[in-house]
Amino acid sequence: MGIPATIREYRSRGVSHHDFIIQNVPLSKPRASEVTIKIHTVSLQYRDLQRHLLRKKNVVPYSDGAGEIVAVGEDVKGWKIGDHVCPNFAIGHIHGDVTEDIKNTGLGGQIDGVLREYINVPAHVGSWYCSSLVTPFDVVWSLVRIPDYLTYEEGSTLPCAALTAYNAFHGSVPIKGGDYVLVLGTCFGAQIAPADGATVIATSSSDAKLEIVKKLGVQHLINYNTNPNWEDEVLKITEGRGVNHIIEVGGPNTIPKCIKAIRHAGQVHIIGCVRAITFRGILIGSVKQFEDMNRLFIARQIHPVVDKVFSFEEAIEAYSYLESQKHVGKVVIKVTKN
Repeated sequence: MGIPATIREYRSRGVSHHDFIIQNVPLSKPRASEVTIKIHTVSLQYRDLQRHLLRKKNVVPYSDGAGEIVAVGEDVKGWKIGDHVCPNFAIGHIHGDVTEDIKNTGLGGQIDGVLREYINVPAHVGSWYCSSLVTPFDVVWSLVRIPDYLTYEEGSTLPCAALTAYNAFHGSVPIKGGDYVLVLGTCFGAQIAPADGATVIATSSSDAKLEIVKKLGVQHLINYNTNPNWEDEVLKITEGRGVNHIIEVGGPNTIPKCIKAIRHAGQVHIIGCVRAITFRGILIGSVKQFEDMNRLFIARQIHPVVDKVFSFEEAIEAYSYLESQKHVGKVVIKVTKN
């Protein structure tokens, strides 16, 4: 089957997911440095629930997609038709720290995202595209190959949630074997930390959800509804020392508890100084970190947890399901029928 001249895509009218519209639009050929990707699956993030992102009108939503390359521009090197790939969350974030230029390349927010049947993406990103790169001669990838053993559904979960957890554990003070790690309701943190040899403590409001993360290798489980002073339980588990790393997603209400639960010189990784704690803000990760993470996934054969898969036509229902917080793992939209 050839590449269609017209494709379907969702657009946000800037109020909420209930105002998404689906429309038919022409598909242009890839430019010389671009590839065309047939999007097979899209996974949803809590970032997609942030209303300030949806106020940007007429944007194609969502950042995390997986698909196959179906066309390559004449100047593209290193990629071929049939490659299974994900665009990076911010296609201008190749390595190093985040800049304002890089923020402006975030899919589904600042630029059109992946909730469409096909997308043209720059295979190479140079200084012409993102001025924070080093020299005018930089030519680097904005795509990452999906590990061969993963399905498209699993692969689509990697660019945001998985990479954010990996970035947290492999930053300025990398995780090491024997560390204690506290994860506040994140499946990928619960998978990556044991793969690095750490002992994991997980919190959740649901015993059913805790039983699922237990199967991922988590050794200590705390229900924060039945144990609201969970930070004291963390200190008990660690014999009063506190944990080495915390992935913090709870916000202002849990920061004081994290300060009590972290050990001296520990790392609190805030997704989105007291006692020599480092609070490190995490904004996803670079292409280089994405590739490094995939090597760990391949070595440990880590499979992302996919909770539920919706059809392309059910995108609004998928968004509502994410908002309900009934899921354990990732919510995915299957774009293609085959």
